[in-house]
Amino acid sequence: MANLYYREDLDDADLAPGSLVEVGGEEGRHAVRVSRLRTGERILVGNGAGALGEGVVDAVAKDRFAVRIDREVSRPTPRGPRLVLVQALAKGDRDERAVEQATEFGVDAIVPWQAARSVSRWDGAGGEEKAAKGLAKWRRIAREASKQSLRASIPEIREPETLDGLCGLAAREDRAVVVLHPRGSDRLSEWAGTAAASDELRETVLVVGPEGGFADAELDALEAAGAEVLLLGDTVLRTSSAGPAAIAVLNAAFARW
Repeated sequence: MANLYYREDLDDADLAPGSLVEVGGEEGRHAVRVSRLRTGERILVGNGAGALGEGVVDAVAKDRFAVRIDREVSRPTPRGPRLVLVQALAKGDRDERAVEQATEFGVDAIVPWQAARSVSRWDGAGGEEKAAKGLAKWRRIAREASKQSLRASIPEIREPETLDGLCGLAAREDRAVVVLHPRGSDRLSEWAGTAAASDELRETVLVVGPEGGFADAELDALEAAGAEVLLLGDTVLRTSSAGPAAIAVLNAAFARW
């Protein structure tokens, strides 16, 4: 299986057969020094926004390489609505693991959310710097997970959202906001089966709480705004695995897999 490398400033024409693409910077250094890329190897090169080309490594220097593209790689647009994960900030690396696995499972966008019970905080003293560093790290994780998964598109890591902002997401008729919580009476899999038959649904937003769970006021506000509160299963999953598990359920229901 060919390895994938990104150069985000490329366009479709740059990745057309016959093109010679040079990759430098951190991506080139990592490919040469860590992955030990050699001339003659077949690899994939993409721009992280949907364009992919395959070719043979033509030249390798100490911190860059060049590849001659000989095949355009087509990745079909996923079926069904776009999948967005709203991931509550969590202690340790649990939210980062959720970002990694959700990316591997094909999520289209991820939104950080500082819930009332989030132990990890991006506010308070130095909040702007914390948020900037946190977003940068989530984006690096999503990029690396996309490379590992050979994804043509890197999921968007959006700016952190507030509770009011999440409630506002439920206002559009072509978007469903789903809160994963044991309080739900219906299962996500049952809801997804019905949603898959809809021609109007364009986006499904999954909201996952922190390790301490949702505050009652948060659940009440989201429900009042029109969000669905659904049960993922009979067991309670960690915040790091609930989102990816739900994405897997929706991938199957919407025939994305």
